[in-house]
Amino acid sequence: MAEIMIRAYVKEDKNDIMDLILDIQRNEFEIPISKDDQPDLSDIPNFYQSGNGNFWVAVNAKNQIIGTIALIDIGNQQGALRKMFVKKAYRGRTYNVANLLLQKLVEWAQQRNMNAIYLGTTGKFLAAHRFYEKNGFLQIDKNALPNTFPIMKVDTKFYQMAI
Repeated sequence: MAEIMIRAYVKEDKNDIMDLILDIQRNEFEIPISKDDQPDLSDIPNFYQSGNGNFWVAVNAKNQIIGTIALIDIGNQQGALRKMFVKKAYRGRTYNVANLLLQKLVEWAQQRNMNAIYLGTTGKFLAAHRFYEKNGFLQIDKNALPNTFPIMKVDTKFYQMAI
Protein backbone atom coordinates (compact mmCIF):
# COMPACT_ATOMS: atom_id res chain seq x y z
CA MET A 1 0.00 0.00 0.00
CA ALA A 2 1.22 3.50 -0.82
CA GLU A 3 2.45 5.66 2.01
CA ILE A 4 -0.05 8.34 3.09
CA MET A 5 1.01 11.12 5.43
CA ILE A 6 -1.25 13.51 7.34
CA ARG A 7 0.28 16.89 8.15
CA ALA A 8 -0.80 20.39 9.08
CA TYR A 9 -1.47 22.95 6.36
CA VAL A 10 1.36 25.18 5.15
CA LYS A 11 0.89 28.21 2.88
CA GLU A 12 2.37 26.39 -0.12
CA ASP A 13 -0.67 24.05 -0.02
CA LYS A 14 -3.23 26.79 -0.71
CA ASN A 15 -3.70 26.40 -4.49
CA ASP A 16 -3.64 22.60 -4.46
CA ILE A 17 -6.27 22.55 -1.71
CA MET A 18 -8.49 24.92 -3.65
CA ASP A 19 -8.15 22.81 -6.81
CA LEU A 20 -8.93 19.53 -4.98
CA ILE A 21 -11.97 20.85 -3.13
CA LEU A 22 -13.50 22.74 -6.07
CA ASP A 23 -13.03 19.74 -8.36
CA ILE A 24 -14.90 17.47 -5.96
CA GLN A 25 -17.66 19.99 -5.23
CA ARG A 26 -18.31 21.07 -8.81
CA ASN A 27 -17.46 18.11 -11.00
CA GLU A 28 -18.28 15.15 -8.81
CA PHE A 29 -21.25 16.43 -6.83
CA GLU A 30 -22.41 19.21 -9.17
CA ILE A 31 -22.60 21.80 -6.42
CA PRO A 32 -22.55 25.26 -8.01
CA ILE A 33 -19.94 26.76 -5.70
CA SER A 34 -16.95 28.94 -6.47
CA LYS A 35 -13.71 30.01 -4.86
CA ASP A 36 -15.40 33.29 -3.93
CA ASP A 37 -18.12 31.37 -2.06
CA GLN A 38 -15.41 29.91 0.20
CA PRO A 39 -13.29 32.79 1.54
CA ASP A 40 -12.06 30.51 4.32
CA LEU A 41 -9.87 28.70 1.77
CA SER A 42 -8.09 31.93 0.93
CA ASP A 43 -7.21 32.53 4.60
CA ILE A 44 -6.73 29.10 6.18
CA PRO A 45 -4.31 30.24 8.94
CA ASN A 46 -6.70 32.86 10.34
CA PHE A 47 -9.90 30.95 9.70
CA TYR A 48 -8.87 27.47 10.86
CA GLN A 49 -5.50 27.57 12.62
CA SER A 50 -6.55 29.63 15.63
CA GLY A 51 -7.64 28.68 19.12
CA ASN A 52 -8.09 24.89 19.20
CA GLY A 53 -8.62 24.73 15.43
CA ASN A 54 -6.36 23.42 12.68
CA PHE A 55 -6.33 22.32 9.03
CA TRP A 56 -4.68 19.12 7.80
CA VAL A 57 -3.85 17.64 4.43
CA ALA A 58 -3.27 14.05 3.37
CA VAL A 59 -0.41 13.64 0.93
CA ASN A 60 0.67 10.63 -1.10
CA ALA A 61 4.22 9.38 -1.66
CA LYS A 62 4.66 12.00 -4.43
CA ASN A 63 3.71 14.76 -1.93
CA GLN A 64 0.45 15.44 -3.80
CA ILE A 65 -2.50 16.60 -1.72
CA ILE A 66 -5.17 13.92 -1.86
CA GLY A 67 -7.36 14.89 1.10
CA THR A 68 -8.23 17.64 3.56
CA ILE A 69 -9.95 18.09 6.91
CA ALA A 70 -10.32 21.08 9.22
CA LEU A 71 -11.48 21.87 12.73
CA ILE A 72 -12.88 25.26 13.71
CA ASP A 73 -12.77 26.21 17.37
CA ILE A 74 -16.37 27.32 18.11
CA GLY A 75 -15.80 27.90 21.81
CA ASN A 76 -17.02 26.07 24.92
CA GLN A 77 -14.53 23.22 24.24
CA GLN A 78 -16.38 22.39 21.03
CA GLY A 79 -15.31 22.22 17.41
CA ALA A 80 -16.82 22.19 13.93
CA LEU A 81 -15.45 19.68 11.42
CA ARG A 82 -15.09 21.26 8.00
CA LYS A 83 -13.58 20.73 4.57
CA MET A 84 -13.34 16.94 4.68
CA PHE A 85 -12.58 15.97 1.10
CA VAL A 86 -10.72 12.98 -0.33
CA LYS A 87 -9.74 12.59 -3.96
CA LYS A 88 -11.93 9.88 -5.50
CA ALA A 89 -9.03 7.54 -6.36
CA TYR A 90 -7.98 7.50 -2.67
CA ARG A 91 -11.35 6.76 -1.07
CA GLY A 92 -12.13 3.47 0.60
CA ARG A 93 -10.18 0.93 2.61
CA THR A 94 -7.23 0.55 0.25
CA TYR A 95 -5.71 3.89 1.26
CA ASN A 96 -7.79 4.62 4.39
CA VAL A 97 -7.31 8.38 3.85
CA ALA A 98 -10.64 9.49 5.35
CA ASN A 99 -10.02 7.46 8.50
CA LEU A 100 -6.49 8.81 8.85
CA LEU A 101 -7.71 12.40 8.48
CA LEU A 102 -10.55 11.94 10.98
CA GLN A 103 -8.25 10.18 13.45
CA LYS A 104 -5.81 13.13 13.32
CA LEU A 105 -8.63 15.61 13.96
CA VAL A 106 -10.11 13.62 16.87
CA GLU A 107 -6.68 13.12 18.49
CA TRP A 108 -6.02 16.87 18.18
CA ALA A 109 -9.39 17.67 19.79
CA GLN A 110 -8.81 15.18 22.62
CA GLN A 111 -5.37 16.65 23.34
CA ARG A 112 -7.04 20.05 23.73
CA ASN A 113 -9.77 18.68 26.04
CA MET A 114 -12.57 19.42 23.61
CA ASN A 115 -15.81 17.61 24.44
CA ALA A 116 -17.73 17.59 21.14
CA ILE A 117 -17.30 17.91 17.40
CA TYR A 118 -20.17 19.01 15.17
CA LEU A 119 -20.53 19.00 11.42
CA GLY A 120 -22.95 19.95 8.72
CA THR A 121 -23.09 18.38 5.29
CA THR A 122 -25.20 18.33 2.17
CA GLY A 123 -27.71 15.58 1.50
CA LYS A 124 -25.75 14.67 -1.65
CA PHE A 125 -22.77 13.24 0.25
CA LEU A 126 -24.35 9.86 0.99
CA ALA A 127 -21.06 8.01 1.43
CA ALA A 128 -19.96 10.73 3.84
CA HIS A 129 -23.11 10.22 5.92
CA ARG A 130 -22.32 6.51 6.27
CA PHE A 131 -18.68 7.29 7.07
CA TYR A 132 -19.57 9.74 9.85
CA GLU A 133 -22.17 7.41 11.36
CA LYS A 134 -19.75 4.46 11.26
CA ASN A 135 -17.16 6.60 13.07
CA GLY A 136 -19.25 7.66 16.05
CA PHE A 137 -21.15 10.70 14.80
CA LEU A 138 -24.85 10.83 15.61
CA GLN A 139 -27.28 12.72 13.41
CA ILE A 140 -28.86 15.63 15.25
CA ASP A 141 -31.51 18.23 14.49
CA LYS A 142 -30.33 21.63 13.31
CA ASN A 143 -31.87 23.12 16.46
CA ALA A 144 -29.50 21.02 18.62
CA LEU A 145 -26.40 22.73 17.23
CA PRO A 146 -24.50 25.17 19.45
CA ASN A 147 -25.30 28.82 18.71
CA THR A 148 -21.68 29.32 17.65
CA PHE A 149 -21.79 26.59 14.96
CA PRO A 150 -21.21 28.18 11.53
CA ILE A 151 -23.96 26.80 9.29
CA MET A 152 -23.20 26.79 5.57
CA LYS A 153 -26.01 27.39 3.08
CA VAL A 154 -25.51 23.92 1.54
CA ASP A 155 -25.77 22.13 4.92
CA THR A 156 -28.92 20.06 5.35
CA LYS A 157 -27.75 17.23 7.65
CA PHE A 158 -26.01 17.73 10.98
CA TYR A 159 -23.98 15.45 13.21
CA GLN A 160 -22.35 15.45 16.64
CA MET A 161 -19.58 13.33 18.12
CA ALA A 162 -18.96 13.40 21.87
CA ILE A 163 -15.28 13.12 22.71
